[in-house]
Amino acid sequence: MKFSMLFLGMIFFSYYSFAQKAQDTEDWSRKPETVTPAKRGKAPSDALVLYSGKKDAGNWQHPNGDPIKWKDGKSLTVVAKTGDVQTKEAFGDIQLHIEWRTPRKVTGSSQGRGNSGIFLMGLYEVQVLDSYENETYYNGQAGSVYKQQIPLVNSCRPPGKWQVYDIFFTAPRFNEEKILQTPAYVTVVQNGIVVQNHVELAGPTVFVGEPQYKFHPDKLPIKLQDHGNPVSYRSIWVRDLLKK
Repeated sequence: MKFSMLFLGMIFFSYYSFAQKAQDTEDWSRKPETVTPAKRGKAPSDALVLYSGKKDAGNWQHPNGDPIKWKDGKSLTVVAKTGDVQTKEAFGDIQLHIEWRTPRKVTGSSQGRGNSGIFLMGLYEVQVLDSYENETYYNGQAGSVYKQQIPLVNSCRPPGKWQVYDIFFTAPRFNEEKILQTPAYVTVVQNGIVVQNHVELAGPTVFVGEPQYKFHPDKLPIKLQDHGNPVSYRSIWVRDLLKK
């Protein structure tokens, strides 16, 4: 009986396999857009350049809408106590390329050394810090999702050297009742090394207490933090993945 069932199964499998054609599983529903890859120091053809390093801070403003007071030259550099800056445009799911540099002259220690931050949607912080031979709490060092996720490794270059973040962010989803349906996720590649691998975010960044989600729009600006240290940024571009 067992042999008969096995034999019939083999016949059915053989018939089904021969009945199918290779083209039955070909998907022609969506032709991918052609995108020219980035060349050295440039952005992909479908990216929005937010800062190229040529006095082009026109895509940025202070959160109150005022023009930025950061130093704008070959790089965009924090001027202490002038406040955070954010993009004029809002974003949700993105691929973000951003280069940053902490001061060559080392002053301070722990969180007081080359501190800034990149806030996705203005809420979810990927930490910027001089973490080259600089001890601090591990979910607050460079490459961390601040106060949430310790980086897999410390891949920092020495102070004064340019560092590169490539960030892949999936925004949280809320339903019509403004209830969270899916959390945010982020992958961070620092200097070519994965330091956050599609980690789940527990909510927006908070300095004290536990993060928790509250309803917010599908798209919000990207924010760079003024933490009092002259951290510089350049070669900032973004690809809007919600349009893909």
